[in-house]
Amino acid sequence: MTLPEFLSWDAADPSGVSWQLVDGEPVAMAPGSETHAALQGEIGRLLGNHLVEQGGPCRLLSQPGIVPRVRSHSNFRVPDLAVTCAAPSLGLMVPDPILLIEILSPSNEAQTRANIWAYTTIPSVCEILAVHSTRMEAELLRRSPDGSWPQDPDILTAADTLTLACIAFATKLAAFYRTTALVS
Repeated sequence: MTLPEFLSWDAADPSGVSWQLVDGEPVAMAPGSETHAALQGEIGRLLGNHLVEQGGPCRLLSQPGIVPRVRSHSNFRVPDLAVTCAAPSLGLMVPDPILLIEILSPSNEAQTRANIWAYTTIPSVCEILAVHSTRMEAELLRRSPDGSWPQDPDILTAADTLTLACIAFATKLAAFYRTTALVS
């Protein structure tokens, strides 16, 4: 299936399941756990509030459509959260995301990691954050000034300060987990 075919496709699925296009194949997205939902909400609140306080054009989007640069004719991926500084549009795809955030769950970790590497092909993306849903840990990939990506992500734990340079945001990683059962 091509990207235009996917965007006009009717899955005829009454369950409300979301779909991605992965290398030409529609792939159903598994529903998230309570922890996944809590993380997505809390991260969204913290980053959204930060962007409002900063002013400017950047905005946070939940479950936006993202098209990687490589094999763009047959891929439409859906991260948990994204930040873009492009003007709002009526389109189905987010233009020029600068930050993409995925929440890693055991049921979809392989697919999520495949998405993360696809995101590295998008020229506007500066940082990619993968937040674990089973422990207080995150993986941060940050593009180097020369445009390359590191071989391995920076690993952060609960007490570490997470800095998202592309939006001048910093907080203890534990703040993302405030509304989860992982807080002791």
